[in-house]
Amino acid sequence: MQISDILTRTVDLSRVSSTPRLDLELLVCHVINRPRSFLFSHPEYTLTEKQALHLESLLKHRLIGHPIAHLTGSRDFWSLELLVEPSTLIPRPDTEILVEQALECCDHRPRQVLDLGTGTGAIALALASERPGWEVFGCDRIPEAVELARKNATHNKLERVQFLESNWFAELPEQTFDLIVSNPPYIRDDDPHLSQGDVRFEPVSALTSGSDGLDDIRHIAQESIRWLNDDGWLMVEHGYDQGEDVRRIFTENGFKQVSTAQDLSGHDRITRGVKQAI
Repeated sequence: MQISDILTRTVDLSRVSSTPRLDLELLVCHVINRPRSFLFSHPEYTLTEKQALHLESLLKHRLIGHPIAHLTGSRDFWSLELLVEPSTLIPRPDTEILVEQALECCDHRPRQVLDLGTGTGAIALALASERPGWEVFGCDRIPEAVELARKNATHNKLERVQFLESNWFAELPEQTFDLIVSNPPYIRDDDPHLSQGDVRFEPVSALTSGSDGLDDIRHIAQESIRWLNDDGWLMVEHGYDQGEDVRRIFTENGFKQVSTAQDLSGHDRITRGVKQAI
């Protein structure tokens, strides 16, 4: 089976994916352990029998909805390659905007940074990769997520980042931060999208947060004030239709200079606010 023949099978994946060609390319690259450029420069490459059987198995799983990242075991985020497991949320491109906002608000001076609900460690590691002088911590209440984040730190040679097991702030050592970031659960408990697409295979605890999806963001905003230094920033990712509500939550909890940045589709996605000195 040659690569050129395999890449004609996108019609199969179009039933479960909006990017069937990309999905197919990524699975083939994973099976043959080559970069995507190899597919275009060597269309005549013939898979071994073992590789062909492996690819068929992956395609069967993709056709019933399993995410590409779970099938390949990794996902690119920022400039990093992150290992991915079913115990955590799969990093998404929109979350890179949170990284951009954090880098924009904070200069290169040494900073203490906390990533709440770190999952794969994506945000914490991306910030550490850009700001070697920052002291970056990530926490998650799921032990498997903490272990995965540590693996990703090692995988990307960013082992100075510290990952801790903590349910939000509950088990953290007493200290304050210049920046707190989070991509918390923000989907409504009854959202019909939970039974569709890739999210069916991701942990519900990393996705949902009460009847309006804002329970965790309320908690983070309420608690963050006492964990932030004066002029410290809080930034959270949220749903496309939650910008106004999140700005109100920030303002009610004492944050100033509250604003919302849009995602790649022009929807509200990242809200930030600063703790000003009294």
